[in-house]
Amino acid sequence: MSTLVDTARAIIDANRYLTLGTADQTGTPWITPVFFAHDRYRDFLWISVPGAAHSRNIAERPEVSIVVFDSQVKPGTGQAVYMAASAAEETDLDRWLAVYPGDPGRGGRVFPPDQLRPPAPYRLYRARVTRHWTLCPREPGTPCAPHGQAFDHRTHVLLP
Repeated sequence: MSTLVDTARAIIDANRYLTLGTADQTGTPWITPVFFAHDRYRDFLWISVPGAAHSRNIAERPEVSIVVFDSQVKPGTGQAVYMAASAAEETDLDRWLAVYPGDPGRGGRVFPPDQLRPPAPYRLYRARVTRHWTLCPREPGTPCAPHGQAFDHRTHVLLP
């Protein structure tokens, strides 16, 4: 059986989209899917328009949540990686465009730096993850003895 670290890495590597959770200055939540690339499971990158709701929210409140999961699995068999992070528009384009969009086989579009600086409409965003979790592995419908839980719950995963 693989470790939770292996599970988390495999989920992230197998997916092209993450779900980004943001909130505005009043705390009203907003979620959106974005195509992503990552650097060592710690830095997650995506391209967006500064005027999009999630981009405006990040400018006001950089704390975000992220989940990566496969929505095609059978009910009761799903696994996901949940993350807490701090996000911002990225200005070090030379550094981070070496990572984004990732492997060409993933289908992402390559952006030259001049297409991500004003007055161009898009920007590069980066979230630095501070915590990772996965669901604690157990048979569906059975309690988790190590954690004393009788329901699905998350367990911290330390991704180096």
